[in-house]
Amino acid sequence: MRRAFLALALCCALPLTGCSALLDRPYTAVEPYTEQPAVGEGSSTIQAGTYSELVNAVLFFVSQGTEEGELQLVDYSGDVEEDLNRACLEVAKDDPLGAYAVDFIKNEYTRVLTTYEATITISYRRTREQISSLVNVTGTSAIRDEVGQALADYQSELVLRVGYFTADGEAIAALVRQAYYDEPASAMGMPEFSVALYPDTGSQRIVEILFTYPEDAAVLRQKRGALQDEMESLLLTLRPQQQSPSARRAMLFETAGERLRYDPEGGPSAWDALLGEGADAEGMALAFQLLSEELSVGSSLVEGTLNGAPHFWNQLAEDGGAHYVDLTRSADGTTYSAEDLTQLGYVWADMPSAGENVE
Repeated sequence: MRRAFLALALCCALPLTGCSALLDRPYTAVEPYTEQPAVGEGSSTIQAGTYSELVNAVLFFVSQGTEEGELQLVDYSGDVEEDLNRACLEVAKDDPLGAYAVDFIKNEYTRVLTTYEATITISYRRTREQISSLVNVTGTSAIRDEVGQALADYQSELVLRVGYFTADGEAIAALVRQAYYDEPASAMGMPEFSVALYPDTGSQRIVEILFTYPEDAAVLRQKRGALQDEMESLLLTLRPQQQSPSARRAMLFETAGERLRYDPEGGPSAWDALLGEGADAEGMALAFQLLSEELSVGSSLVEGTLNGAPHFWNQLAEDGGAHYVDLTRSADGTTYSAEDLTQLGYVWADMPSAGENVE
């Protein structure tokens, strides 16, 4: 009698072990797929002869969003009632897809000669569209890319299926923040977000991230479009591709000083700094970062504190990152060393430790 195992194993992914270990390493990507299990002659009833096939069959029903599925246990040697109950519980509680999508699973069965015919009834807390839209990722860079795309499109929900997942929600939250600041043109205010893992423990997990944005998505897209148009207009005037690196840097500071508006109580985006009524430290740093990218001047955004309060500024890439810029302090091209900032009360994650030589 033909039997088939339903392959629902998740693809292998890079282990996540916390913020300090979120680095990609070589990996083998195996795309998950769902194989149709064996069926009875002339019917759509799935057949199973072992406990493993029984679990895989229930998983197949879940992957298809099936609310009621028929199952035949042929030449089954185990305790049918016990194994049906155990398989349903395993899928609903321990499997990532079941833990994410299923409310409960129940079963009924009858015996016909040597064959058991079971009906599997599944109640879902997710729609078929949500189940089918799961995104499979293989590595932290892929997670960050998917989060970045969701944020850039102002999506309200992102669900990722990750294999061999050992990190926690805090590591995912750190990736969300990194992805947000990666795209200053789209960063219109850090959304509130929640991270849920399914199941709570295990090496294979589904990660669900829900976003709540400060404004309607259509408004945010309109602002992003206006900001991008403004940047294109600036570049046509400045023609940075025709300038030397030193000229582009001078152009960067000149443009920042003339065009960006600082307001300690202002908004947190580059749009607020360039087109709005003014931006706070976060918005100014994002605006500087956006201008730097457009003018091909290497820099990165730095998040830390100033005298104990949250603060943002920028680090120039030249000279090994020895120079920093804080437009809330000066927009005339003044730069600061790490030692200067430390003495002024700045604290950040990569600041030199006590006694370390700083430029």
